[in-house]
Amino acid sequence: MTESGVYVYAIIPAGEALPADAVGVGGPPAVLRLIRDGRVAAVVSDAPPQLRARRRDLMAHQDLLLRLTEGGPVLPMRFGAVAPDETTVRAQLAGSQAEHLAMLRHLDQSVEINVKALPAQDALAAVVAEEKDVRRLREAVRRRPDYQANVRLGEAVATAMSRRASEAGKKLLHELTPMARAVAAGPEVPGCALNVSFLVERSEVDAFQETVRRFADAHMESVELRVAGPLPCYSFVSSRGLRPTAAGV
Repeated sequence: MTESGVYVYAIIPAGEALPADAVGVGGPPAVLRLIRDGRVAAVVSDAPPQLRARRRDLMAHQDLLLRLTEGGPVLPMRFGAVAPDETTVRAQLAGSQAEHLAMLRHLDQSVEINVKALPAQDALAAVVAEEKDVRRLREAVRRRPDYQANVRLGEAVATAMSRRASEAGKKLLHELTPMARAVAAGPEVPGCALNVSFLVERSEVDAFQETVRRFADAHMESVELRVAGPLPCYSFVSSRGLRPTAAGV
């Protein structure tokens, strides 16, 4: 172990093995190892000195978690989780073992899919055609163009686009929720009408994504959908008992 501490990637069932040829963060990539306590194990490596959120290391962290999820349930850590030493990691495993096992059972055979809904940016013609207030303001600008009239028109268009995206997002949430084992609202994103993660069984991922694609095609004049996943199940893991200190990232 280096003086930089122990980098913690995830917690997995103690019986699971590390993926073949898998490596960790850093340059050269760190060698992975397991710290076991009872029925759970932490996937760790030596923490590289002066760890930063470089693309290389972010991708290495994410790729490892995705490979781990192929072998079984995983409690993923966010990038940059560093414990001072192996004793600290082992103590946290022992102190929260029952909770870890319960979460691992809950996440078994599941992945996370994140869906964001944003106003459709190429739908001005539809907004003008379907929104009476926007149409009225545009006609007023054509009759008597001036700065204030243009400002009011721009505000009306933006408001209508946001409202249409929000309405579509609510419909999508209603349609997708029955297809997921759990749903978690994400943080607010500027300009985003919906930011939600879904816990989806692996066997249902294709059907879930196809439903999103069909919805996007049917509502393209109201909303733009951005889908990320399958992802490690970050949004469905309790932070209790998973408390390595974030490094200087």
